[in-house]
Amino acid sequence: MIRILLAEDDEAMRSYVARALQRSGYDVTTAATGREALDLVESGTFDLLLTDIVMPEMDGIELAQKAQALVPAPKVMFITGFAAVALQANDAVPDARLLSKPFHL
Repeated sequence: MIRILLAEDDEAMRSYVARALQRSGYDVTTAATGREALDLVESGTFDLLLTDIVMPEMDGIELAQKAQALVPAPKVMFITGFAAVALQANDAVPDARLLSKPFHL
C-alpha cells in the first residue's frame, strides 16, 4: 500500500484531503506543522510527502528539502494557493510536483 504523509496546517483541508486519499486506498498519516511532519518522515518510510508550502514552525519547502536528504527519499508534491511561492518551491525542489489551490479531487 502506498504511504502518504500529508502536512497541512489548515485542519479542515487536512481532514478533507486525508479522507479522500484514504477512501482511494492510500495509507495516510497527517501532520499539522512542518516540524511535526519532519519528525514523522524521519521515523517512517513514506512514498509521498504531500505538503502545504505556507505552514508555521517550518515551511513546506524546507520540509521537502530535508525529506529529500533521507534514504529512501519520498516523492514530493506541494499544495499552495500562492503563485509566487509556487515558483520558489519549484526552484528549491526541482523534482517536486505542484497542486494549486483550489483543486478538485
